[in-house]
Amino acid sequence: MTSKAVYPGTFDPFTNGHLDITQRGARIFDELTVAVSADSVKSATFSVEERQMMIREAAADIPNVRVVAFEGLLVDFMRREHSRVILRGLRALSDFEYEFQFAQMNKQLAPETETFFIVTDAKYSYLSSRSVKEIFQLGGSIREFVPPVVLRRIEAHDAPPKKRKDRLE
Repeated sequence: MTSKAVYPGTFDPFTNGHLDITQRGARIFDELTVAVSADSVKSATFSVEERQMMIREAAADIPNVRVVAFEGLLVDFMRREHSRVILRGLRALSDFEYEFQFAQMNKQLAPETETFFIVTDAKYSYLSSRSVKEIFQLGGSIREFVPPVVLRRIEAHDAPPKKRKDRLE
């Protein structure tokens, strides 16, 4: 039997932390689907198609990874994919609380599902898509936080404001 897992998220943008979880998940499971949510309460910087393209390019060297978009409930997508394992990354205790509730809700909706947690590499424990966007918008470098394809797309999508040099008078 082939082991399959789904790694869901908005991935706006896809960070090096996401790539690390993808690489590690692909070593554990025979097939890993990175599922880009088209339904989000967050306002996305990139379209679903752009996010899929960036992830495909960033993970191009991982043969057992595929990238797809989904709408609606994750558990419905899992059933369509014939997958029972949800892969999630944990950065901190605060992530666990949210992810635990998410896992319990999914288990209630689809008892056949299991959530598999991977603790993030310490070098990515502070990294989030939101912080990457904020650093970029404030003129900081995000080169060490995102794969090269994502950096190129962010720079092309929205040039950062010029760095201000405020003076105290």
